[in-house]
Amino acid sequence: MSHAFRELLRKIGSGPHTGESLTRTEAAAATRMMLLQEATPAQIGAFMIAHRIRRPTGEELAGMLDAYEELGPVLKPIATQPIILGIPYDGRTRTAPIAPLTALMLATAGCPVILHGGDRMPTKEGDPLILFWQGLGVDWTQLSLPQVQSVFEQTGLGFLYLPHHFPLAQGLVPYREQIGKRPPFATMELMWSPYGGDAHVIPGFVHPPTEGMFQTAFALRGVTTFTTVKGLEGSCDLPRERTAILGLGPSEPLERLHLHPRDYGFEAKNVPLDSAAEVLQLMQDTLNGKPSELMQSTLWNGGFYLWRCGISPSVEAGIAEAEMLLTQGRVKQTWRSLQAATTPVTSG
Repeated sequence: MSHAFRELLRKIGSGPHTGESLTRTEAAAATRMMLLQEATPAQIGAFMIAHRIRRPTGEELAGMLDAYEELGPVLKPIATQPIILGIPYDGRTRTAPIAPLTALMLATAGCPVILHGGDRMPTKEGDPLILFWQGLGVDWTQLSLPQVQSVFEQTGLGFLYLPHHFPLAQGLVPYREQIGKRPPFATMELMWSPYGGDAHVIPGFVHPPTEGMFQTAFALRGVTTFTTVKGLEGSCDLPRERTAILGLGPSEPLERLHLHPRDYGFEAKNVPLDSAAEVLQLMQDTLNGKPSELMQSTLWNGGFYLWRCGISPSVEAGIAEAEMLLTQGRVKQTWRSLQAATTPVTSG
């Protein structure tokens, strides 16, 4: 048993009247002890559920990110600032993910993208991003970190796969199933930037208080460029059935942007996730320039992100640019280049 960890657990688990929040340094120490399994399983589970009940603070999340930065994988800086798409690790169950198509489009336009995640994960057990990448013929699961770095430098796309690239974090995944709730790690992961330089971090969220935690943690860690997205199932994917609610950092108060899909001709039902196979077929059709509702969702997302990343002067111009990149086959070319960059490595 870790006596040091027990003191931190006692601090957050003492109830609403006597419990206290951890300092940034304490949160980093607690996260480090959990990642290294210096705390016992009973202590780790108790900490996660106590923290879940009490809710983390932005300062605590900053400390947790400090520990991830210390012990986790990091891609080396490249010449162009990348964006980091922070998407819930436990996947999707209701709506088709757009992020792989958005990432391919942004990379085509010269904006590098890093994603991260693992396999099917508690508590939601939804379809994870890695499954859709594999269905597109891009398998990140066998690449070493240097190989991911090489692919990232060649294509502008990188994916950190938890079981292979950050096994310490993967070791905490079983606790999610055992406690039956998303722990605060699930919030922190949305902000994690496994990159050794300045990046534009884009976390998705569901509940408004989470956005405030993002702001505090980013400010403490010196993140100068970020965008918060109240997206589909907590992801960075812009919805089409409702207004997209976005926060443009780092201004204080946060600069608020409401994008109405009907104002741009995109209001419709979100593409459902009836099966991964059906969505993968739609993804391939989209990359081949075939019209569909998923193509429309991709244009909607691409238009916003091309503007937000400084490639297009307006959302309208971004939508036009997105359509050109898809219909002229340029995004498809990036997709094929990514397949070529990863396949020889995985087959060897």
